[in-house]
Amino acid sequence: MEIRKITESITGVGVRDTQIDLFEGIYDVPEGMLYNSYVIKDNLTAVVDSVAENFGAEWLENISKVTDKVDYLIVQHVEPDHSANVKLLTDKFPDAKVVASAKAFDFIKQFYGADYSDRRVVVKEGDTLDLGTHKLRFVGAPMVHWPEVIMTYDTTDKAFFSADAFGKFGELEGDEWACEARRYYFGIVGKYGAQVQELLKKASALDIKMILPLHGPILTENLGYYLGLYNTWSSYGVESEGVAIAYTSVYGNTKRTVEKLARLLEAKGCPKVAVSDLARDDMAEAVEDAFRYGKIILATTTYNNDIFPFMREFIADLTERNFQKKTIGIIENGTWAPNAAKKIKAAFENSKDITFTQTTVTLKSALNEASEAQLERLADEILA
Repeated sequence: MEIRKITESITGVGVRDTQIDLFEGIYDVPEGMLYNSYVIKDNLTAVVDSVAENFGAEWLENISKVTDKVDYLIVQHVEPDHSANVKLLTDKFPDAKVVASAKAFDFIKQFYGADYSDRRVVVKEGDTLDLGTHKLRFVGAPMVHWPEVIMTYDTTDKAFFSADAFGKFGELEGDEWACEARRYYFGIVGKYGAQVQELLKKASALDIKMILPLHGPILTENLGYYLGLYNTWSSYGVESEGVAIAYTSVYGNTKRTVEKLARLLEAKGCPKVAVSDLARDDMAEAVEDAFRYGKIILATTTYNNDIFPFMREFIADLTERNFQKKTIGIIENGTWAPNAAKKIKAAFENSKDITFTQTTVTLKSALNEASEAQLERLADEILA
């Protein structure tokens, strides 16, 4: 990656990963990933976080182009895509001290067997690190999205090093931020809305001029837009008006019903209908759409007296991320004993502020006059 001068004192020394196919072994990343790392150069020099294991040599070369000494390595987050080369740097700079939370040092030892007892600096919320002109203040961010996370605020350049928060999929910096940031957020951070809300309260007390995440581009303009989206996402609010439809279909009848419903909704003025085939489309994008819109239709077949497997997986992805404050409509299909609606409602019984439509569309194999009337009522109700 090209060395990036961010301010007079801060330089990006991260790397681009264009070979990765699945991030965290789950998420498709056709545009690759950025693993960001930063050098803050002052009377004392600090490096903020490391990069993924395969890029250690490139990372050290980038650092060497910026500085020939490292006094501190700040480890904000110990997930291996950000910490795998910590030992590589501390071996190269044996006088460098390692700055991290107490829990982070536990994790570093678990992952890498390194104790750093003779060179560790344990920090917590509100502690500061003096580099000379630059005073770094640490912000605790437990469970955003690991328990050891700290973030770093440079009081001089007003730069907020935000660990995994405000990151996104994709290695390109010029593409549209929100789409891949939303998929990233709900896939990885979505469960921890309360913790993100707490972080946003802390951030609101800081004079932030730029946000420097560990993935994706550095955010320097229109910060209110990014902070506003994070507030909406972490409070499980409605970001966009529209309806998300997620479906499974065995022989095509449920699919045809969904397609008809989508046309009905559009004809009745729905501003956006986002349809996902859970067996074929990216599950993470379907999850993203379910959180983005305030209303969702789940359409599936009864299978082994339960919900079709892809729908069951999808619902689990939603509920384990604290899916809430939504209206859900159901289309169920079953040739002799349709009971998907009952199973779906039971799957959300521990979810907060879920409203089910009064109308449930029940297919017995295929649409008929009765179920078409139900479909019309469902469309009207979901748009009411």
